[in-house]
Amino acid sequence: MAELTALESLIEMGFPKGRAEKALALTGNQGIEAAMDWLMEHEDDPDVDEPLATPLGHVLGREPTPSEQGGPKGPGSAVGEGKPVLTEEERQEQTKRMLELVAQKQREREEREEREALERERQRRRQGQELSAARQRLQEDEMRRAAEERKREKAEELEARQRVREKIERDKVERAKKVRLPDGTSLTQTFRAREQLAAVRLYVELHRGEDLGGGQDPVQLLSGFPRRAFSEADMERPLQELGLVPSAVLIVAKKCPG
Repeated sequence: MAELTALESLIEMGFPKGRAEKALALTGNQGIEAAMDWLMEHEDDPDVDEPLATPLGHVLGREPTPSEQGGPKGPGSAVGEGKPVLTEEERQEQTKRMLELVAQKQREREEREEREALERERQRRRQGQELSAARQRLQEDEMRRAAEERKREKAEELEARQRVREKIERDKVERAKKVRLPDGTSLTQTFRAREQLAAVRLYVELHRGEDLGGGQDPVQLLSGFPRRAFSEADMERPLQELGLVPSAVLIVAKKCPG
């Protein structure tokens, strides 16, 4: 049974002649399957139907015949000589085989495209998972940094409070030592909470300046706030009972006669 040429077979299957010639030329005339593969891969190319610049005879991988060259026929050539003419049944059988081959190529292409689509989807999901994991790590890092910042601020706040408390205690100690004299100067001394107020007066009388009588005239002790003049009876009472603990500022004045 005579066979159709590759070009005729492609045309029989419905491919345009120019596109079929281009496919055969670009695949090096390696057969109809290679040409069909090229046609299916490039069917959506915008320039798929643009003709090649090479002459037809060379495009198809054969030398031009004398009739194509316009020259005289060679010896022994005659009209009607050449490839055998196919019967209608043979043509239909060969066309059927070619259509089956086209369908097979189409199925292979669809399967390949489906595999590629599945691979793209897997890559998209993998990239989505990686992005989600990266976002989660970023959120965890931000939360950890925020927790560390809060911890640091809390520690600084506790240290600041401790410094304030220590300063208050130091101030209390300093205030507990002060006895202000009439000339504006002050004496500082620490007394035990159970000591009597008379001990404070004795200390003042021993350390007062010349403006208070050179240590001879008696003195009177007063509290600054609330204002209070301590009596002789108060001299026998302990400091804590008189509200002079933990700290107090006393004012020294000359004792009025009577």
